[in-house]
Amino acid sequence: MKAERNNLVLVGMMGAGKTTVGRLLARRLKRSFYDSDEEIERRCGVRIPVIFDIEGEAGFRARETQAIAELCALDGVVLATGGGAVLAEENRRQLAANGTVVYLHARPGHLWQRVRHDRNRPLLATPDPQKKLEDLYAERDPLYREVADIVMDTGRQSVQTLARDLLARLNPLCKLSA
Repeated sequence: MKAERNNLVLVGMMGAGKTTVGRLLARRLKRSFYDSDEEIERRCGVRIPVIFDIEGEAGFRARETQAIAELCALDGVVLATGGGAVLAEENRRQLAANGTVVYLHARPGHLWQRVRHDRNRPLLATPDPQKKLEDLYAERDPLYREVADIVMDTGRQSVQTLARDLLARLNPLCKLSA
């Protein structure tokens, strides 16, 4: 395993299932679970759209980089990152150096079906949110692939099936005991 720490890191687009799958994996592995977006909200005391409104995307990204550095310093955790975490080279370096990185891949059409009614997605607050999602996918997919040790297609299987299949792929790669 290339990682210095025994973390499991989930990356991918909004709506790919990082938080849902991450919570399930953490329970099955008897590990602590962290979601970098939830951690930022906890620290700031407000939801991410409010941070975007006050500080803009740049302010949010600075907070995200700080949170990821601190979360990556932990050992033996499951970490779900925000969809844009891979945009910063420093974040990609931290994630790759401190855990086994899994890209939960989903096609833009599937992602749109999952997030189209979610009002907690500030990047989709545009006149054409579906087009914005497709543009974000085109920009980020190569970055997710760059940092990933494993790419898992989320497809239409259940969260339980996805977690089981992911654990089967991970076991030969890294020590996953609690």
